[in-house]
Amino acid sequence: MIERLQMIAHKAQVVIATSEESADDIIAQEADTINVPCYRGSLNNLLDRHYQAAKKYNAAIVLKIPSDCPLIDPRIIDQVLDFYFAHPGDYDYVSNLHPATFPDGNDVEIMTMACIEKAWTEAKRPLELEHTTPYIWENQENFRIGNVIWEAGKDYSMSHRFTIDYEADYLFIKRVFEELYPGKPDFACEDIINLLEQQPEIYNINASYAGVNWYRNHLDELKTISAEQTKVTLG
Repeated sequence: MIERLQMIAHKAQVVIATSEESADDIIAQEADTINVPCYRGSLNNLLDRHYQAAKKYNAAIVLKIPSDCPLIDPRIIDQVLDFYFAHPGDYDYVSNLHPATFPDGNDVEIMTMACIEKAWTEAKRPLELEHTTPYIWENQENFRIGNVIWEAGKDYSMSHRFTIDYEADYLFIKRVFEELYPGKPDFACEDIINLLEQQPEIYNINASYAGVNWYRNHLDELKTISAEQTKVTLG
């Protein structure tokens, strides 16, 4: 995943932000091995972890990429960054998630330091602290918010799952890398989709989890998320 993040065209400092728990020592060790800075903070308060990491490394803006997205397409990251920089001073927060249209696992969020600091100062609910940005997109009257959607009207956000939570996700991702990485290390999102069309048995590895995300546990707390944006039950 770090290799894919380092493929983006924009200049950015990659920082691995993990917890202080002993179980995550191996992540800090790997970060040292591959010579990538690592910040260690709260296990459950990721908003604080990300804010403190951004401050420590003097970030001008914060580009948040979840660590469960090992198939993320660097071109999609650049697309969201291009949109942000094409509108200087117009947005506090830009993502490709509200609404989401890209396959799950291509999550990109950009926020100014003033934006994340405001959220860090004002957010109180556990879900706002755990997931970093809900306070921002749940309080749209207080932030200037932009969103990037997939071109040509595509929406694979609920049908294609490129993220990792379950063993089936790991097996899916492993197979995608085995098929695409040797011949094209910088394979794109479209390359994955073409592979799945040619070999639907790969798509089926984790298809039962398509649309399953953390929203399903907080529908009664999120005012900007509907039941159509998550899968409440499997099967």
